[in-house]
Amino acid sequence: MIQTAKSLTEAIGLRLEGDGALELRGVAAPERAGSHDLIYVEKPKHAERATASPALCVIAPENIALPGKTVLRSSQPKVAFAKAAALILERAPIATGIHPTAIVAPLAKVSESAGIGPFAVIGEDAHVGESTQIGAHSVIGAGCWIGDRCRIHPRVTLYAGVRIGHRVEIHSGAVIGADGFGYAQGEGRYWKFPQAGIVEIADDVEIGANTTIDRGSLGDTRIAEGVKLDNLVHIAHNCQIGAHTVMAAQAGLSGSCEFGKHVVVGGQAGFGEHCYLEDGAVIGGQSGVLGGKTIRSGQTVWGTPARPLEKFKEQFAWQARLPELAARIKQLEEKLEGK
Repeated sequence: MIQTAKSLTEAIGLRLEGDGALELRGVAAPERAGSHDLIYVEKPKHAERATASPALCVIAPENIALPGKTVLRSSQPKVAFAKAAALILERAPIATGIHPTAIVAPLAKVSESAGIGPFAVIGEDAHVGESTQIGAHSVIGAGCWIGDRCRIHPRVTLYAGVRIGHRVEIHSGAVIGADGFGYAQGEGRYWKFPQAGIVEIADDVEIGANTTIDRGSLGDTRIAEGVKLDNLVHIAHNCQIGAHTVMAAQAGLSGSCEFGKHVVVGGQAGFGEHCYLEDGAVIGGQSGVLGGKTIRSGQTVWGTPARPLEKFKEQFAWQARLPELAARIKQLEEKLEGK
């Protein structure tokens, strides 16, 4: 959608310097931008790139001079740019209307404004909210509840009873509500433990491609508002993920982990069962958090087993010197043997 510099300024709460009537039709990096694309600058060292760009409009902080440009001033240019992009860019629709090949159960409740793609299946007693779009070959199980303005991409599977809030985006291949990995051992075999809970996903959550979230065992698995999950993340049964937490690709959680708000998890990090991460904890990539471990609020940890970042760096430095130290020890042993 075409915006003007003035309309963006008013919508996002920026300060305008320059031509308010300038039309903006897209967003781009400075080197690839056209005259009507919006760009942004965060640091003075990037001012030259913005000045040389054909783009006529720039989001920038107060301390950067950009002669000849219309400037939208913001203390957080990257955040402002993301908000502006959401207003300018028109996202390709996933589905419009109900496709003739879609299967909608008689007792399903699908909003008239919802879109259901080819070969999608909507189970009995499922609810699909206003302006929600469900892609081709997706399966929405019986009793699922999906809120308004959600975007569910092709080949997503929601098992029975999953609850999805408003403005949730789920990318292709995600599976929500499968049974958790729960068994009781006895009499020489494993017995399946009940997986009778559900998955609840709050508003404004985004779930990456091929991510899996298991239903609760005797309780529920809950993902709070604003959580962002990358591709190939696994969340096991009964986990509780706090608001605005982010997880990078291939992170894996065992059962009953509890994460606070604004937790940051690096790629390929692993968590044993019953881990507890307080608000603002940061977990480095490929870290291993042992079962039952508590990571305190604001603490940054790294490594396996996960430990405070400063301690990890100190130990890692010594580890890198092991060949040198081993050679020195060997020399000392040879001297002692000679004596």
